[in-house]
Parts: sequence; C-alpha cells; structure tokens
Amino acid sequence: MAFTIGRKVGSAAVRNRLRRRLRMLMRQLAPGLRPGAYLLGVAPPAAGLSFSELEDLVNQIMKQLDRA
Repeated sequence: MAFTIGRKVGSAAVRNRLRRRLRMLMRQLAPGLRPGAYLLGVAPPAAGLSFSELEDLVNQIMKQLDRA
C-alpha cells in the first residue's frame, strides 16, 4: 500500500496526519483485500475531511475495487 499526497494538500503536518489516518484505515481493511499493490492518490479536499468521512470514502473506494 502506498499513498501519493502532494504539497497542494497542505503543510507537512497536514500531509503526515492524513497519511497516518490512511495507514490506520488500510490496516483495518487489509484482511479483506485481494493480494496486490495499491496506490491511493490524495487530492487537496481530503485534508478537510473528518476521520469518519475519510473512512466512509476509503470504504466506498475499496468496495468499488472489489467489484472490478
């Protein structure tokens, strides 16, 4: 699992907080994911999401990948 979080998302502290949140979410989802490499790109609006909003969004994305 890898994340791309560009400087447009925010300061280093904002990007690191977002990265930590994504890592935690992916740890929770890992047992249900198919084997492979995953790359999540993060856009600037993600910095303004609460943890629960980010969790909902990541869950939706992973469900879409599971259907593919």
